Amino acid sequence: MLAGSPSSVRTATNCNTLLRELQQIWMDIGENEAEKDRILMELERECLEVYKRKVDEAATAKARLHQSVAAKEAELATLIATIGDLNTHFPINMENKSSSLKAQLAMVTPLVEDLKVKKEERIKQFADIKSQIEKINGEISGFSQFADSLNLEEQDLSLRKLGEYQSHLRTLQKEKSERLHKVLAHVNEVHSMCSVLGLDFGKTISEVHPSLHGTSLEQTTNISDGTLEGLENAILKLKTEKKVRFQKLKDIAASLFELWQIMDSTKEEKSYFSKITSVIRLSEAEIVEPAALSLGIIQQASQEVERLSKLKASRMKELVMKRRSELEALCHKTHVEPDPSTAIDKSNAMIDSGLVDPSELLANIEAQISKVKAEALSRKEIMDRIERWLSACEEENWLEDYNLDQNRYSAGRGAHLSLKRAERARIAVNKIPTMVDNLISKTLVWEADKKQSFLYDRVRLVTILEEYKLTRLQKEEEKKRFRDLKKLQDLQLTERESIYGSKPSPRRASSFRMSSNGYRGNRNGLMTPQPRRNSVASPTTEPMTPRSYSGRQNGYSKQMRRLTTAPLNFVAIPKEDTISFSSVYDSEPGSPLQS
Repeated sequence: MLAGSPSSVRTATNCNTLLRELQQIWMDIGENEAEKDRILMELERECLEVYKRKVDEAATAKARLHQSVAAKEAELATLIATIGDLNTHFPINMENKSSSLKAQLAMVTPLVEDLKVKKEERIKQFADIKSQIEKINGEISGFSQFADSLNLEEQDLSLRKLGEYQSHLRTLQKEKSERLHKVLAHVNEVHSMCSVLGLDFGKTISEVHPSLHGTSLEQTTNISDGTLEGLENAILKLKTEKKVRFQKLKDIAASLFELWQIMDSTKEEKSYFSKITSVIRLSEAEIVEPAALSLGIIQQASQEVERLSKLKASRMKELVMKRRSELEALCHKTHVEPDPSTAIDKSNAMIDSGLVDPSELLANIEAQISKVKAEALSRKEIMDRIERWLSACEEENWLEDYNLDQNRYSAGRGAHLSLKRAERARIAVNKIPTMVDNLISKTLVWEADKKQSFLYDRVRLVTILEEYKLTRLQKEEEKKRFRDLKKLQDLQLTERESIYGSKPSPRRASSFRMSSNGYRGNRNGLMTPQPRRNSVASPTTEPMTPRSYSGRQNGYSKQMRRLTTAPLNFVAIPKEDTISFSSVYDSEPGSPLQS
């Protein structure tokens, strides 16, 4: 017993009381001393055993408390190291053992429990982040992955490690967002091309991955490398199909346009295919209209081409005749000779006899039309010069008629317009020699370049121009002789008037005699030389233009503009020299012109 403690005092008092009571009992029964000593020794032995057992139990409890404190301290250290909480310190000094074990245990236990709560929270954070990382990795790789359970003893749960996971998660989220936008862009492109091609978008996109055709696209879309590759392959396939269909539609449309032109299809017939005509005017990248390149549209156009082809075969003879007429009209317009091998009578006979396929004959005529168009393009500059020359010749004819008009200076309506035109005509006529020379030079250059003659209605143009120059020169010489003769007549008239003092009366008979010598009278009594067309060398032959020449050479003369120049050009004659021929020629019976 521990001396001094209240419990020991009470125990000693109780023991003394019981011992005295035992001794009284022994005295009453007369117990001997030996028996008394034996019983007291047993009591002492039993007391020692009880004390010893209690001491052992207390030592065991102490060891257990010591072990608990050590375990808690170790657990505390482990938790601090695991979660990386550097702000938590041991509240007790491990070397100072002055405090009781229970006090130490009571101080450590709350810290351990608090850190356990923090650890559980940290584990949940790590688990959430890692599950997101594994989920995104699975979406990117295309395979589902399950996160391994965190090893609570070995797992680093520090804030540094948590930050690393969060940074990695943000990187993956960014990559996922980029992949998602890329996938959505590919899906939109597939949708656009499927719309243009008239294909089932749902079926096409589901072949790549079923998740691409879901309602909640952002949550269920597969963004793996396999999906992106599948979308790229699908886009490439659709682009190839679009290119093939576009080219096919262009070829069909070309045939359709050709048949429309050949068959003279109406606007109503063409309007049914306005969608096709609008599509082929665009580039391949510009086609976005739904079903613009669908198989139905292509089939519809193909059926129309087939229908027109059959109709074309039944009307081929009519088409051959029509295109031949167009060829002849084009040749007439360009003044070239059409190919006689496909003349209307020959073509008609060959088709009726079955010696030639109408399609081949039509193709031959089409080739001739193309050839004539190409030749017309190369002849255009010279033909334009010919038109300007012919226009100048027409102005020359008009000017000659205008100069023969006795009332040209009258104050009638439109007289000032005629005067202005006469001025312009004189300027144009003065340019005719230069025009002809330049036209001959251009024609010779063309012939040297093409190594062939430039024919104008089967006659070489240079020949026509040289003959025109020669005839014009003869006209100039004739006009010169006429002016000399007129001067002589004026001189004779002056002499006779000075002798007789009066002007003889005109005689109409002389004018009729003049007609037999190559002159003609007009309604004003004016005598003009009468042209003779016996030969080119004739001094009174009019200049030959391509129109007058071709009218003499072929059967186109009725459709051409008739252009002939008057045998005498009075443009160069001064106004004061233009007098009445009847007054000159009829002045005297002995006039030299009467003979």
